[in-house]
Amino acid sequence: MKRFKTVDEFIAGSESWQDELKRLREILRSTELDETVKWGAPCYTYEGKNLVGIGAFQSYFGLWFFQGGLLSDPEGVLINAQDGKTKAMRQWRLTSMKEIKPRTIKAYVKEATQLQIEGHEIKPVRGKPVTIPPELKAALARNKTARTAFDQLTPGKQREYADYIADAKRDTTKASRLEKILPMIAQGKGLNDKYR
Repeated sequence: MKRFKTVDEFIAGSESWQDELKRLREILRSTELDETVKWGAPCYTYEGKNLVGIGAFQSYFGLWFFQGGLLSDPEGVLINAQDGKTKAMRQWRLTSMKEIKPRTIKAYVKEATQLQIEGHEIKPVRGKPVTIPPELKAALARNKTARTAFDQLTPGKQREYADYIADAKRDTTKASRLEKILPMIAQGKGLNDKYR
């Protein structure tokens, strides 16, 4: 996925949904939120806190509310795209320009802003144990350098690697992922360090 430096670049670089993204941007810029780019995508913040982002994929475009799990969602449009993993973030997927309802979007943004002002937040669960999948455990047993480096990583970084392997469905995918990450682990790098 390409990482853009400006919102204009992001919209221009989208293979589809450019007009729809421009319309969402226009609506969000009419609110009190500040526009920025985080993780290569448009992000709208209130007093430095991420509130909502916009994005586009092949079959839909949409909004991401970072604390969407707190929203009342009277229209029933918000979904958890990573059920069981994401507690706070919710997506609002759209598939046409006519689905964009400025008044409704602004109402959701207003509620999200008010929740932020009041200090409401779903915080990630900290301190849960790291479950290392058998494939990663076996690979680390064969590579002492990687094992030593893995043990020195923070629990969060260990969990990222463990989840990366565990989430792969096919054995071939697990094997190719292990081949990719073992040198990174041996160097003491986290899976997502390049995004930090």
